[in-house]
Order: sequence, then C-alpha cells, then structure tokens
Amino acid sequence: MPIVHIIVLALVQGLTEFLPVSSSAHLIVVPLVLGWPDQGLVFDVATHLGTLLAVVVYFRRDLLGMLQACLSPAHDEVSRQRRSLVLFLAAASIPTVIAGGLLHDYVEHYLRDVRILASTTIVFGLILWWADARGGRSRQVPDMNLRSALLIGLSQVLALVPGVSRSGITITAGRFLGFAPEAAARFSFLMAIPILGAAGTFGAWQVARGDAPINWSQFFMAVGFSAIAAWACIAAFLAILQRVGLLPFIWYRLILGVGLLAIVFWHPGATL
Repeated sequence: MPIVHIIVLALVQGLTEFLPVSSSAHLIVVPLVLGWPDQGLVFDVATHLGTLLAVVVYFRRDLLGMLQACLSPAHDEVSRQRRSLVLFLAAASIPTVIAGGLLHDYVEHYLRDVRILASTTIVFGLILWWADARGGRSRQVPDMNLRSALLIGLSQVLALVPGVSRSGITITAGRFLGFAPEAAARFSFLMAIPILGAAGTFGAWQVARGDAPINWSQFFMAVGFSAIAAWACIAAFLAILQRVGLLPFIWYRLILGVGLLAIVFWHPGATL
C-alpha cells in the first residue's frame, strides 16, 4: 500500500471516527474519487487501534478516576458516580458486541453498498437534526442511569449499518434523552473504547490467522496517523459543540449524502 494512501486514509479515518458524519462514508468517497483500491483488513485494524489509543489518551483522567473508584471503596458521591459510569458503559456496549459478532458477515456481504450509505447518511442526519431540535439540554454525564445507557447502547447497534455513524446515532439517542450535546458526545466517546477494542481485537485475530498479509512499518504508520488525527478531532469537536452545537455537522451529513447519491448515479455498482 503506497505511503500516501496510508497517510491520507488514516487521517480521514481518525478525523471522522468520532464525528457524527460516518467514517465509512468518507472511506468510500476518498478512494473512489482518487481511484485507489480498497484499503483492506490490515488498514482497518491499524486505524481502529489508532483511534482507540487517541480516545484512551484524551480521556485518561476520566478513565483513571473510574479505575480508582472500582478498586477502592466508594466514600463519596464522585466515586459512586464513577463506579456507576463503568457499569453503564459496560451495559451500553453489550448489545453492539453481541450484534456485531452475529451480524458481521451479513453486513460485510449485503450492506456495504453506496446506495445504502447515501440513504443512511441523509436519513440519520435528519433524525439527528430532529433530536437536537427537540431534545433537552439539562442532563450531564453524571445524570446517566442504567435505562438511558441501555437505550443509547441499543441505538449503537444501528451503527453496524454503513452510513449510520456510531458517534452520530449515540449522540442522537443522547439528545433524545435530554443530554446536552457535549455530555452526549462525551458518553459516546467513552462508549467507543470497548467497541473499538472489540473491533480491533477481532481484526487482529483475523490478521494473526493469516487472512491478510501485514507490513509492520505500514501498520504502525497507520496507527500513528489515525491516533493523532482522532485526538485532534475529539478536542476540536467538543470545543465546537460548546460554541455552535451540532448543526454544522448535520448540514455536512446532508451535503455528503447528496454527494454519495451522485456517486451512485455515476458509479451504479460502487461498493465499500
């Protein structure tokens, strides 16, 4: 895989993984426009590990606080909230881990189509718009409870369909449940840790089994660039949410969806 392909696609993956705009949509647009071949399994594994590294580093203080709360008695309200948050994140991740294991092959063979991608990008962009317009803004991450976590976790299963966007659908669910945009995004990012870990582990197992050749220098290059881009993306996204909210990303999704429809028109047989 040429170095320029690795750098560009790793940056694209890292910059879009945590935005509510669908990284899968971008990873088809860029190669199609530039005439590049499919990036392959090894690249997917590397970028999953890179984005996982980014979110762990960015939220390291939160994660250390949750770890300390789980390893010692909860003597105050903050410790109890942190311990509960670990439970909520675990509960929210279970539906997607199970569904991903059961439906992975089906998604790979039947849903990786630009027509589906274009439709879901537009439809779930409009749903995000509706949720952001009608959702409350009073709830913060400490206000999370088991019911809300499970509902957000169930919504995350929809992200197995290309174009839905894992970040997008979980933020949408959070907004419907009355969480402020930044709070919904923070919980979504923390939820990404077990999901990215599971996806990276599954992909690494496939690579280790010999399903794909691996060039270690290219692998670590993809990890590094995707990690840097993802870290910058998380920081920028949370800052933008505080200033202007979700509307720019909603408009971007709609424009992207129209662009994907144009790709369908010009390349009827295009797939991911």
